[in-house]
Amino acid sequence: MSEIIDALNQLEKEKDISKDVIMDAIEKSLESACEKDFGKDAIIEVSMDRTTGDIYVYQIKKVVETVENEATEISLTQALAMNKKNKVDDEVKIEIKSKEFGRIAAQKARSIIVQAIKEGERNANYDKFHCKEKDIITGVVQRYVGNNISVSLDDKTDTILNENEQVKGEVYRRGDRIKLYVIEVKKNTKGVKVLVSRTHPELVKRLFEKEVTEVADGTVEIKSISREAGSRSKIAVWSNDPNVDPVGACVGLNGTRVNNIVDDLKGEKIDIITWSEDPARFIENALSPSKVISVELGEETDEKGKPIKCAYVVVPDYQLSLAIGKEGQNARLAARLTGYKIDIKSESKARELGMEFDSYDEEYEEYDDSYEEDEE
Repeated sequence: MSEIIDALNQLEKEKDISKDVIMDAIEKSLESACEKDFGKDAIIEVSMDRTTGDIYVYQIKKVVETVENEATEISLTQALAMNKKNKVDDEVKIEIKSKEFGRIAAQKARSIIVQAIKEGERNANYDKFHCKEKDIITGVVQRYVGNNISVSLDDKTDTILNENEQVKGEVYRRGDRIKLYVIEVKKNTKGVKVLVSRTHPELVKRLFEKEVTEVADGTVEIKSISREAGSRSKIAVWSNDPNVDPVGACVGLNGTRVNNIVDDLKGEKIDIITWSEDPARFIENALSPSKVISVELGEETDEKGKPIKCAYVVVPDYQLSLAIGKEGQNARLAARLTGYKIDIKSESKARELGMEFDSYDEEYEEYDDSYEEDEE
């Protein structure tokens, strides 16, 4: 039966299904098929030779003086005819020839084998993509399905990039290669469902891991990320090696590393700031590119009485709009990045309110018209 082995080897190569898995399925299917002809009480043992493909089917019976159940028992007289050493309470194996299987049993066996092959394909495909969960995968755009995008991940698997996971303003054409963050991988009746996103903050983190060696090997850690997909992201980084500048490592020589990531994100701006275990310093850094005079930490409570960490920030008058950002974006991203509710006031307003504050720096640069946030 070497043709079976040849077929299984080919199936293993083409479908990426283990030959042993299929053989196990064949053995189980034949055991199931035997129930039709020999009854559910029958104890059937099926063995498939892994080298030759030969199949051996045995019915196991107990040796008794008087047979009460022919499906599970054999008389001592019959057992002795098979082997003179057999005695009462022994178990004997009676080989079942393939011709003894009925047509219905054979069809059932075939059905189970086909199902096992399909399940094997599904499991192999699931394993292939499950290891990509929480990581980046590259696909090829096929077409728009309404406002959603159909993306091919390989020759067997497609996924849908839903409208709410797309970056506003990004437009794709058939054949475009697209990098996606894999949110989750699920099995379903049709195979595998891969849930993907272009808006997830972790997409930015994974891109840095792939682009920046120091992030990939753990020298530089990405401590937190806040993102407004398609517009701007802020990432806080920290170096475990005092000789490695975390921001410089992420930016790269002449900005090559961060620019490659910006290209992958279709022009999304990225602010890279230094994380600090000092919350006040961290908040000051997070409000970059604005300068900060003072950060005072406090606590408030929400409507449900839950405490909220707050930061009261004072900035130079001419830096107020820069600190807040267009439509409040800079302050909003800084708040998400640090986990603090941030209240920003200009220096003159703070003095007017009688706020007391200390400056981190004693001198500030004079206002320069060229130093403004790019609001394009």
